[in-house]
Amino acid sequence: MILDIVTYPDPRLKEACEPVGEITPEIRQLAADMLETMYAAPGVGLAAPQVGRNIRMIVMDDGAQEEQRRPRVLINPQLTLEGEKIVSKQEGCLSVPFNYRADVTRYERVRLRARDLDGAEIDEVLTDFAAIIVQHECDHLDGLLFIDHISRLRRSLYDTKIKKCLKRKSAG
Repeated sequence: MILDIVTYPDPRLKEACEPVGEITPEIRQLAADMLETMYAAPGVGLAAPQVGRNIRMIVMDDGAQEEQRRPRVLINPQLTLEGEKIVSKQEGCLSVPFNYRADVTRYERVRLRARDLDGAEIDEVLTDFAAIIVQHECDHLDGLLFIDHISRLRRSLYDTKIKKCLKRKSAG
C-alpha cells in the first residue's frame, strides 16, 4: 500500500525516533509499504518518520535509478562517518516540497551497523551513492532534513517560499 509522505514543515519531521524493539509482522508490512511508496514517489530512500512513524527504520535502494533494484530495509541503523567529506550534488528529499535541491556536504564512506528484517546483524562499509543515501535517511531518524545542512541564506529563502505557499492554501 502506498503511504502518505509527511512534508516539511510538519513538526513530526523534527522528532528523534525510537528504536525498533521487535521485528513484528506490522514492522514487516510497514517496510513493504515504505518500499512501495519509495518506488512510486519515485525515490531512492525513505525513513519511517517520512510516513508518520516515529521509529528507527529506513528503506533504500542505491540501484533504484538503474535497471537493477537492490532494496534494503535497515532496522535501528547506526553510522560511523569515515573518509573525506564530499559534496552531494543537488540532493533532494521526498519530504521537501517543490522538488527543492541543494548541494550538501556528506562523507564519502560510512560504516553501517543495523539489523535486517530477519534480525540478522549488518556491519558493512558503504561508499559513494549508497553512503550518501544512508546518511540522508539516518538524518531523518534524528529529526534532521537535508535543508538543515544548507546555508542560512538559502534556508531562509526556501522557508519564505514555503510560508507563501501555505498562506495561499489557507486563504483558498
